[in-house]
Amino acid sequence: MSEQKLAAEVRTEFGKGFARRARMAGQIPAVIYGHGAEPIHITLPAKATTLAVRTANALLSLDVNGEGHLALVKDVQRDPIKQIIEHIDLLTVRQGEKVTVDVPVHVVGELAPGNAYNQELTVISLEAEATHLPTAVEVDIEGRSAGQHIHASDLVLPKGSVLLADADALVVNISEAAAAAAEEGEEGAAAAEAPAAEAAAE
Repeated sequence: MSEQKLAAEVRTEFGKGFARRARMAGQIPAVIYGHGAEPIHITLPAKATTLAVRTANALLSLDVNGEGHLALVKDVQRDPIKQIIEHIDLLTVRQGEKVTVDVPVHVVGELAPGNAYNQELTVISLEAEATHLPTAVEVDIEGRSAGQHIHASDLVLPKGSVLLADADALVVNISEAAAAAAEEGEEGAAAAEAPAAEAAAE
């Protein structure tokens, strides 16, 4: 993953009022922390930052009033309704440093006819170099059929990455399409029956 370069400004104001004014001015409040240093409170350009953090575990190269900082996006707080970014937490990192990240799991390929899969894990915990973080881990289900299971230990990890999740954790479960549909139908029926049972009890 290549780092995204952004210009940042140190801020000395805090609180909801400042945050609201900053967002109206096209800025996003953020904080840089880590390595035992005092947190640095900054603002970032909203448009460029929104684009940069669309990728999971985005790495930012920040120019903070002329001083360079390399930081990993750890938390993005959004307005629950408007989904605009309200605040970002950034973890300062160094070249070659190992960090722990949760990486999205993407299923690729087509199953053998008549089969269906259920993805049990959508993210996987890895350790990787901060400057070489994978954007995703792919699970190839090409040609697989019912009865096969893919566990965390079966994943092909990007070079330099180490699995931190439980090796036996089930990632993808493959079954016959009819069985999978029947199971989903049973779950839906059970969910529908629950409110009815509660109403009858009342």
